[in-house]
Amino acid sequence: MENFWDKMQEECGVFGVYAPNRIDTFSLMEFGLFALQHRGQEACGLSVLKEGKINTFKKSGLVLDSFKSIENIEDFQGNAAIGHTRYSTAGGNSRINIQPLYAQDYLGQTILSVAHNGNLVNYESLRKELDQKGVNFLASSDTEVILRMIQYFMRSTDVQTAIQKTLSQIQGAYSLLVLTQDKLFAIRDPFGIRPLCYGMLEDGTYVFSSESSGLDAVGATYVRDLAAGEMVCCDDNGLHSMQYTQNAQKKVCSFEYIYFARPDSIIDQLSVYQTRVASGVKLFQQNPIEADLVIGVPDSGVPAAVGYSQASGIPFIPALVKNRYISRSFIIPTQEMRDRVINLKLNPIVSQIYNKRVVVIDDSIVRGTTSKRLINILKEAGAKEIHFRSASPPIIEPCFLGIDTPDKSKLIASSLSIPELENYLGVTSLDFLSMENLIEILGSQNHCFGCFTGKYPVSPSPLKAEKHDLV
Repeated sequence: MENFWDKMQEECGVFGVYAPNRIDTFSLMEFGLFALQHRGQEACGLSVLKEGKINTFKKSGLVLDSFKSIENIEDFQGNAAIGHTRYSTAGGNSRINIQPLYAQDYLGQTILSVAHNGNLVNYESLRKELDQKGVNFLASSDTEVILRMIQYFMRSTDVQTAIQKTLSQIQGAYSLLVLTQDKLFAIRDPFGIRPLCYGMLEDGTYVFSSESSGLDAVGATYVRDLAAGEMVCCDDNGLHSMQYTQNAQKKVCSFEYIYFARPDSIIDQLSVYQTRVASGVKLFQQNPIEADLVIGVPDSGVPAAVGYSQASGIPFIPALVKNRYISRSFIIPTQEMRDRVINLKLNPIVSQIYNKRVVVIDDSIVRGTTSKRLINILKEAGAKEIHFRSASPPIIEPCFLGIDTPDKSKLIASSLSIPELENYLGVTSLDFLSMENLIEILGSQNHCFGCFTGKYPVSPSPLKAEKHDLV
């Protein structure tokens, strides 16, 4: 399937609610998952706890379209629920990998359901080990390894201990929601790479979301982000928190702020919008130039363009119009038409661009092919000069922690210098946000910068587990 933006693909989004008594779980999940739709548009699903039983629905497609096909909404009205919006990473895009994934007992009753955002680096070895223990697998994703391992440990212990044993074995990036027949668990990996926060409704319902914008969508008051290595449990006695590892070290994914998260979200006390505006300010300060207008590539490049305009005094003009109705499943049969896809996504306002010196700001440059097509559009619109700015440092390494990145050979900044990139793109000048300025904007080095530096908090080669061999 053609990726029109030639960007890193979105990850996934998780959303959950818990209340001691019955609530409108269906509507809360629909609103919350819709607010996280940008994190995954391939498929979605939910599991609802109703009178001690877990009912699950999942389907390919967008949230609102999929939820319309639920015939009996009453089946999904209970006191707790977890949900997921999917973009496939590990395991591919098979329908059987759509989340939440659930496990059943010998009577066919669902005892456990899991929604996961992230990627495990050791899931293949763990799956092989579980397979040798006689554990049956139905799907091919790393999420099922988490599910089956919890289920395996539940043979001999309670569910919370089973989850803790599982967490001591898995390695990688994960924000997890686990629904049982009487509890909801929310878990963030030991580095806090993937985001997860919680809030509360006025009636005391706990709400969990990959981003705070999900809380806003259902009218929940933001409480806080989960800490790295934290597990929260909700049950009839309220909310309980614990650190499940002593080796926690905060390393939030920096690309959440650059591209993935919604601009109205707050992640670990940082406003996504303000970090993007600040990146535009820094881009001008790094390399001041004279120009007639600033354009932000919709949508994630727009706040940086606003910041650049504020710092430079050059007017920001939304001279690229985005068509918001192209589906990701849009089929284009010929290469000639595929090359024209960018014209369907973005169209210039020629009167604002003709014979002008233009600063174009995008969130990043990945493969470079879409940037090149965009620049050609601006040239055809009569731009006199094109100064291209990336609101992130050069992406030189692929990610293996929950982002579907092209391999290194397709990351154009990994092999070309800035002068070579200027020549390839056909621009008057090119600049990237410096690592020093990105760190300053984020306020610390407590982030994952692996795609810019090649140094990740988790090794792509699985490490020995802390404790708890499979027995």
